Amino acid sequence: MSELKMRELLWRGFFTENPVFRLALSLCPAVAVTNSVKNGLLMGVAVLAVQVLSSATVAVFKNQIHDKVRIPVYIIIIAVWVTVIDMGTAAVAPAVYAQIGLYIKLIVAFAIIISRLEVFASREPLIPSLVDGFGMGFGFLFAMVLIGSFREVLGNGTFWGFPLVDARPILLFILPAGGFFTIGLLMAAMNWIEGGRRG
Repeated sequence: MSELKMRELLWRGFFTENPVFRLALSLCPAVAVTNSVKNGLLMGVAVLAVQVLSSATVAVFKNQIHDKVRIPVYIIIIAVWVTVIDMGTAAVAPAVYAQIGLYIKLIVAFAIIISRLEVFASREPLIPSLVDGFGMGFGFLFAMVLIGSFREVLGNGTFWGFPLVDARPILLFILPAGGFFTIGLLMAAMNWIEGGRRG
């Protein structure tokens, strides 16, 4: 795969087809876990790992998966990797896992992952599928960290749990309504940036 194609796939997942800001996928879990940077980062890393590993698995075994059962098979593959990541997260970061463990289990049903398996990994070789999976997963990770940073700073007056000097928290931003409001603002900013690039 050419370097130009690789860059195009990475940029597409990170920006032009960002799962949260551009495709508006998995917004509810994005709101639920992003009341802090730490939670957003861990959830983003979990999704990134599952996306890459699932894409690689489907790309390798796509010729052995019958068309009529491909979606159930994709779900089983995702579930296997989610279980691995879930158990690993519980062992490595138990305190954060206590807050977001339920949402890690729900990665099995994330439209982001299964859509990339159907649209890309099931049709492309291993290396492009890995790059595409990494790009989409990293785009989700970027969105989670950005939303978490925005909400934690404005809603709690802290960053990574450390208090900021002269911070005046706005409670709205740590509530679910504030999460959707934050995502809406960041979506608008991404659209404005994209419009500026095209103009």
